[in-house]
Amino acid sequence: MLRAIVLGAAAGGGFPQWNSAGPGCLRARAGDPAARPRSQASLAVTADGERWVLLNASPDLRAQLQATPALHPRPQGGAIRHSPVAAVVLTGAEVDTIAGLLTMRERHAFALYGSPQSLAVLEANPIFLAVNPSLVPRRPLPLGEPLALTGADGKPLGLTVEAYAVPGKVPLFAEQGGDPGRADDGETIGLRLSAGGRGFHFIPGCAAMTPALAARLRGADCLFLDGTLWRDDEMILAGAGPKTGARMGHMSIDGPAGALATCRSLGIRRRILIHLNNTNPVLLDDSPEREAVLAAGWEVAEDGMEVIP
Repeated sequence: MLRAIVLGAAAGGGFPQWNSAGPGCLRARAGDPAARPRSQASLAVTADGERWVLLNASPDLRAQLQATPALHPRPQGGAIRHSPVAAVVLTGAEVDTIAGLLTMRERHAFALYGSPQSLAVLEANPIFLAVNPSLVPRRPLPLGEPLALTGADGKPLGLTVEAYAVPGKVPLFAEQGGDPGRADDGETIGLRLSAGGRGFHFIPGCAAMTPALAARLRGADCLFLDGTLWRDDEMILAGAGPKTGARMGHMSIDGPAGALATCRSLGIRRRILIHLNNTNPVLLDDSPEREAVLAAGWEVAEDGMEVIP
């Protein structure tokens, strides 16, 4: 049975962000039950309850693994080390999708999947050799073709993934001299995970809903979609940064080109917002924006949330 656990629901920096004194972060830090903390976005997925695949490896991965009993070691035969994590699949190569790989450097064999662009970022940075390629094979994801996931040992995990390009950006740290413009060739990808006739889409970063993407999502069982910002100029208005959501490669939730409007007629059975920035009022249970999201039939992801599509 296909099963997913939300390891983290927030955007880069988490909620509360360590250096933010924004109103939402102040409430979360003070223990306000209507402003529940969230770590940085990642999912764990399984088809059998024994072997798990991580979708992105966030900087908060160690704490996420500790907080998730299904991912705790279960050694057998006297072995001192074990993990049920059999693979990691990347949707891009931003810091908040790849930094957690360095947490997984303690000689555990797993398969690492990503677009050629994402794997090239790892290849160009020697620090990622700490995740020993002889134990952790790096496997490119074909775009638009279903692929049966296997562990480092080549044994099938019972999960099929189909990766596809979505509008996005090159990683922030890879920008050279200003805005490089939107990328549509696989710098940012969406994923459809499936098993046993059920499936869900995971798109934590997406700059726009294109006709091709809308066609792909139409009639889906379940969608985890980029919910970084409520409105495009949110960070500017909050004094949190000079960039719009579009400049950062994220579509908004509200507005005529936002998630609520563009997904309204797609017939998606279950819709969940993930990758929520600390400035986003949707994080607050008592905000009008949260009320609007719920009224539109969406859910807001929380750490520890379990989803069976």
